[in-house]
Amino acid sequence: MGLSKLDCCSDVRLASVPGHVLRRLRLALALLVASCVLSACGIFGGKEIDKTEGWSASKLYAEAQLEMEDKNWSATLKLLESLQSRYPFGRFAQQALMETAYVRYKDNEPALARATADRFIKQYPNHPNVDYLYYLRGLASFNDNLGLLSSLSRQDLTERDPKALRESFDAFKEVLVRFPNGPYAADSELRMRYLVNAMAQHQIHVATYYMRRGAFLAAANRAQNVMRDYQQAPAVEEALYIMVMAYDALHMNDLRDDAKSVLSKNFPNTELYARGLRKRDVAWWQLW
Repeated sequence: MGLSKLDCCSDVRLASVPGHVLRRLRLALALLVASCVLSACGIFGGKEIDKTEGWSASKLYAEAQLEMEDKNWSATLKLLESLQSRYPFGRFAQQALMETAYVRYKDNEPALARATADRFIKQYPNHPNVDYLYYLRGLASFNDNLGLLSSLSRQDLTERDPKALRESFDAFKEVLVRFPNGPYAADSELRMRYLVNAMAQHQIHVATYYMRRGAFLAAANRAQNVMRDYQQAPAVEEALYIMVMAYDALHMNDLRDDAKSVLSKNFPNTELYARGLRKRDVAWWQLW
């Protein structure tokens, strides 16, 4: 079919437009399309705008402090990490690394807290507050039972794997050795006493388990470990009682009588014969 009158007129009009004008129109159309595409990318998951871009080190640090006061740990970490990456040198970077270790600890990330503390100690061994990082490294491994969840569950923390207890003890010991007159020495010593008692009590838990299983020799050996390694711990009383019961079950009367004699001499008012073994249900600061 031939072209209609309207089609012919339209074709004539386009044909009459100069070539350079058409090229400009095409360019403008291409720019318009590109602008729309970029806008769509921004709407549908494009690169997020960083509101902290251009902030100074002091501004980043101040905002991190505000987030920390509100206990917004993830937001605090993001600001501290931005500060360290943009301004890796100077006073603010050191302070940011120190507080990153603290925030990791508060955010229940003990392994990352210890790693960050170790990094600070390695980079700034002569920093005036380096003793705090040694102390924090101990706290990151320390299991206390002052928290709400622990009090509700009545969980005895000395039943846990003693590896973390040992790591915490070593960290607090380093605080005491390196900084005996520092602000964290007294608390470190108190926690060390608890940790010694907790490690001894862990041995008692294992020995009690063996007693209930009828593994009397294994129970006696665990109790002997307490007598050898933790002579000043409160768990010594229970260790002696377990030895008496275990040797009696094994018909090793001489060893039984020896253990009973030591128990009577050192703990003349012991109630263990009447009530047997039971869990200690006290806070960490009471167990020393």
